[in-house]
Amino acid sequence: MSKEINTGKWIAHPYIAPDESYLMWGAEKEGEHGADIYISFRQKDDSWGAAISIGDKINTGIYEQGARVTPDGKYLFFWRGDEKVRGDGSMNWEEVLIGWMQRLLRISDPSNKSSK
Repeated sequence: MSKEINTGKWIAHPYIAPDESYLMWGAEKEGEHGADIYISFRQKDDSWGAAISIGDKINTGIYEQGARVTPDGKYLFFWRGDEKVRGDGSMNWEEVLIGWMQRLLRISDPSNKSSK
């Protein structure tokens, strides 16, 4: 993938729209705690646009990843959790919320003024 998508400490869990108009994935950016969900829109020349954070209503200070959109395009499902340190110093994952739904009012490229 191009540098617009393939950047950060790690990237994982891609989801591409059935019509291939957008791609979402989880990434942890350098210097940040936790992973967030990003989206990129296919451009007219078939390249992928810049990575855009999916927004603070979904991305929080903990980990969000594994985004999937229902076939009707109305709902976004994703995983939210955080790493916790046990008393003995070992790590475990605390799943804060799994399968949380966020109504998608519209997925459109904000840089494309003709998106409807």
